[in-house]
Amino acid sequence: MPPRRRTRPSVAQVYQEDNHEICTLWLLRLLVPLGAQRKFVNRNDFESGELAQVLGLGRWIDNESEYWDLTEDQEEDIDQDEDTGNSSRRTFKVSRVRSELRGLHRAAERESQSLNLPPALRTNLDRVAALVGLSAVDVRILELAVMLHSDSLLTETAQWLGELSTVKLFRTLSVLLDLSEGQIREALATQAVLARTGLVTCERMGANTLDCKLELLSTQFADTILSGEMDPVDLLRQNVAPCPPAQLTLGDYAHIEPSLSVLQPYLTQALEQRRKGVNIFVYGSPGTGKTQLSRALAAALGCELFQVASEDEDGDAVKADQRWRAYRAAQSILAKRQVMIAFDEAADVFDDGNSFIRRLFGGKDSAQTSKAWISRTLEENLIPTLWLSNDIRCLDPAFVRRFDMVIELPIPPRQQRQHILNEACGDLLDTKALARIAESEELAPAVAARAASVVRSIRTQLGTEASRNAVELLIGNTLQAQGHPTILRNDPNRLPETYDPAFLQTDIDLASLVAGLARSGQGRLCLYGPPGTGKTAYARWMAEKLGMPLHVQRGSDLISKWVGDSEKQICRAFRQAEQDNALLLIDEVDGFLQDRRGAKQSWEVTMVNEMLTQMESYSGIFMASTNLMEGLEPAALRRFDLKVKFDYLRPDQAWELLTRHCSSLGLEAPQLNQRYQLDRLCKLTPGDFAAVARQHRFRPIGSATMLVSALDGECALKQGGRGGIGFV
Repeated sequence: MPPRRRTRPSVAQVYQEDNHEICTLWLLRLLVPLGAQRKFVNRNDFESGELAQVLGLGRWIDNESEYWDLTEDQEEDIDQDEDTGNSSRRTFKVSRVRSELRGLHRAAERESQSLNLPPALRTNLDRVAALVGLSAVDVRILELAVMLHSDSLLTETAQWLGELSTVKLFRTLSVLLDLSEGQIREALATQAVLARTGLVTCERMGANTLDCKLELLSTQFADTILSGEMDPVDLLRQNVAPCPPAQLTLGDYAHIEPSLSVLQPYLTQALEQRRKGVNIFVYGSPGTGKTQLSRALAAALGCELFQVASEDEDGDAVKADQRWRAYRAAQSILAKRQVMIAFDEAADVFDDGNSFIRRLFGGKDSAQTSKAWISRTLEENLIPTLWLSNDIRCLDPAFVRRFDMVIELPIPPRQQRQHILNEACGDLLDTKALARIAESEELAPAVAARAASVVRSIRTQLGTEASRNAVELLIGNTLQAQGHPTILRNDPNRLPETYDPAFLQTDIDLASLVAGLARSGQGRLCLYGPPGTGKTAYARWMAEKLGMPLHVQRGSDLISKWVGDSEKQICRAFRQAEQDNALLLIDEVDGFLQDRRGAKQSWEVTMVNEMLTQMESYSGIFMASTNLMEGLEPAALRRFDLKVKFDYLRPDQAWELLTRHCSSLGLEAPQLNQRYQLDRLCKLTPGDFAAVARQHRFRPIGSATMLVSALDGECALKQGGRGGIGFV
């Protein structure tokens, strides 16, 4: 007689000890009343020996495992068979197996009220139910969904039912859970608690297996809720997680202060009053600091901030429907906390949301259904949400009005960029380098922060000078890869360190002009005068003082050989400047605004007309410079609010500028005889000093005398540039 090994537990015993008692009942209901036994019981064997062992049918398996799950009577029968040489115990009787299976099912049904869930699952489900308001039916469905996604035996058995339509799904769940189909249908409705919280979503589009028709919040949801006592927030951790501390403060967003002055008190009140439907849409180019703004707001308001992930742990993009479910679950699970939610990469879900909605509503893909569902989501959210996107074009106009505020986050103005740069990499860059990098009007804060982080990690190996160069290199390379101009160490358009508008000879107070334009935000100015008198440089200085980007347009940028294209280029230049809130400078505007009475071609007239139309309708600050005031279109002159004449330097201005250049070039201070020589140069301009300073890079100037001599050479090229000999 074979030995009866009773020391090792059976598969069925292990299964029961794992507290899967309720799963045994579900297995038997799948097999008997739902008919999966047709797949399970074959002519000569079982489809799954493991399932047979778990159910207590191990004696029908033709291997040593037959001895593990036998009763005393069964063992006695086997002993008698062996004594007589009868091997019928190994004969697989389909009818007897199915009869025994039905008996097991009846016995399980009699004990169904006493079957238990794993203790951890029971405890955690009670917490979740109390937190989000699940009904008893909701809890039963969630129990099954969790075990279905965690117990491989249950999953495999359920798959023997084949692909189920939504109607068949309701009937199957009705049998498995001993509930009416009406209760199941109501609990899995699209606006019911399970779907609204995202805990369990019914896949309604097409037919699929049971486990795929009941989708959980995330792939880790089942493991998390079964793993032990937990905070319900842990259920969100795969797709929703607490944000790290902010690296910036609201002070770094002074360029959107008007919006923040409304947003901050509004969010404060919304959190205090727990107002529903609070949604803020923030958009702007990548790297402008949208995520950091949300964190800075949370820090200023003293609340937690959770972020809906756009990538999983492997760095793969999370699908729109998963993000929507995670967001809706967070709204319920976090509702009683002082918290806000940041939903980054919002464009993805508004663009791809329709596919999720089709699945949610069983293939209904009408635009009206999609809009209604998303609009309702935006109106009913319990937690204030900051929706972050690189682009607002992803939003249907029907959604835009659902947001309490829509805020564009542009690249910060120059002064703000320099402040952020100083915070991010002030320990790596000197003052000159910070000012030089801050000049880039396309520089996003995240680019500087990333470059600084890389260089800071290897600073000890590089050294001070190499680290400074490395930061500039990395920032420049990123800007170039984004299609923007890189950082130039010797940018010819950069204002010199000696620049001072006090050295401009004009008939008005230029400093008060800047203050006036800062107050009004509008103005059309014509700067005219001889070449080199500082017209373009003054426009650059003004843009810096106003904290505005400067858009410079020249003839080569706007005039096209194609008929009608110049007008389009002019229109585009004004429109782009207005969108960017930039100061628009059209250099050498006389090429565009010649008197129409002298036009020989029709396109010359239409180009002037277009320029006049755009000037009149432009709502920002527009400046035009010209060396030739004569011959300009009279209608254009009337449209300029102010005409400012730039003239040659006065002798005192020229002397002071000479003194500053000598200091910046490391030369000895000029003497009285150099002043006499300088006073003879009656057509000296700031541009002449700039030209001589550039010469110094490749033809060093060793003294004040040489500097004055070089200036004399510049003036000699101008008609009447030198005055006569005499006393001044």
